[in-house]
Amino acid sequence: MLEVAQIREHKDVYATALSKRNIDAVSLLDQVIVADETRRSSQAKLDEVLADSNKFSKKIGMFFKSGEVQKANLLKEKTAGLKEQSKTLQEQLNAASEELQSLLYQLPNIPHESVPEGNTDEDNVEVFRKGDIPALHDGAQPHWELAKKYDIIDFELGTKITGAGFPVFKGKGARLQRALISYFLDKNTAAGYTEYQVPHLVNETSGFGTGQLPDKEGQMYHVTEDDLYLIPTAEVPVTNMFRGDLRTHDELPITCTGYTPCFRREAGSYGAHVRGLNRLHQFDKVEIVRIEHPDRSAIALDEMVEHIKTILDELELPYRVLRLCGGDLGFTAHLTYDFEVFSTAQDRWLEISSVSNFLTFQANRLKLRFKDADGKNKLAHTLNGSSLALPRVLAGILENCQTPEGIKIPKVLVPYCGFEMID
Repeated sequence: MLEVAQIREHKDVYATALSKRNIDAVSLLDQVIVADETRRSSQAKLDEVLADSNKFSKKIGMFFKSGEVQKANLLKEKTAGLKEQSKTLQEQLNAASEELQSLLYQLPNIPHESVPEGNTDEDNVEVFRKGDIPALHDGAQPHWELAKKYDIIDFELGTKITGAGFPVFKGKGARLQRALISYFLDKNTAAGYTEYQVPHLVNETSGFGTGQLPDKEGQMYHVTEDDLYLIPTAEVPVTNMFRGDLRTHDELPITCTGYTPCFRREAGSYGAHVRGLNRLHQFDKVEIVRIEHPDRSAIALDEMVEHIKTILDELELPYRVLRLCGGDLGFTAHLTYDFEVFSTAQDRWLEISSVSNFLTFQANRLKLRFKDADGKNKLAHTLNGSSLALPRVLAGILENCQTPEGIKIPKVLVPYCGFEMID
């Protein structure tokens, strides 16, 4: 959530920045400023009335003690009127605060100056590429055919149990999944991230804290009877562990990693481009989250990008890194880098990770602050990234590592899964 004080001071700058998202935010920013003025005016009037009421209450006590009953009763009548007035002003203040909050929830984060303009993923800018795209043998197949051929993923069985988008991994497919999770977690913890196991359902407050609500409400599975949401990513419970915290500056950075299944409705996703593992309703992912001092968050983002590069280097997969354009940037993100693995059998790039800096956007919602060296309480910066999402990494391994004899497992994973080939 953007900070009101910054909007008041830099409205034109914010309007220009948000235009990169193809949003004309001038009217909404003006409404925020008006709502904030109303809120502040109501608060000032209420404070004045409460101060008068407290002053009169003290005088009433003094009059009663001195035997001036008539004067005391006159002030009591005035105090009663002030109580009614304060009740009305409190209601006005609550209404103004709710309106302001509602308006702020509609504003996305401002993009970084390096974010390119554009509307779709075609306008994203490639900033890095590594790895040779392998020349596959005749008869090479996409991963959904390989899954059937080697009996490692059963899409039909998942449909029988639950529905489309909930595959069943079996045999070496399940072991490879487990190997990837363990490998990702080991890489992250070796890099200094503390591992957490977190709940897979969150309350509404957590959804609002990290920005999934109200922006992505229709994409989340909602357990209506208990008013809980299945997590779309570990980012939500992990970041919310620090909601309402006041940390000291020397506690930063806080670095976390965790594995969770992720649940996404993916409403409206149809067609050949989402076949197989390309888009699922339930999938596994290992996440990294950082709580940073504002002076270090830009450096931290670069460190996260470099960390994920090392994982893909060890997996020996061809990949590239994209800086997302304004139209493709997530609602809460200030700057995002996407990682994509090339799917040789599908002849297309598959997104496997997004690494983002949110600045104070999430922290303002979370009321996540730290006491700086100057003794002032300040909002922290939050960052997160997939490290990594499993389905498309697995698809990339199956397709890029296939041979006429079977699928050759990347060397770094062999100690984790216990086999070198799927045949």
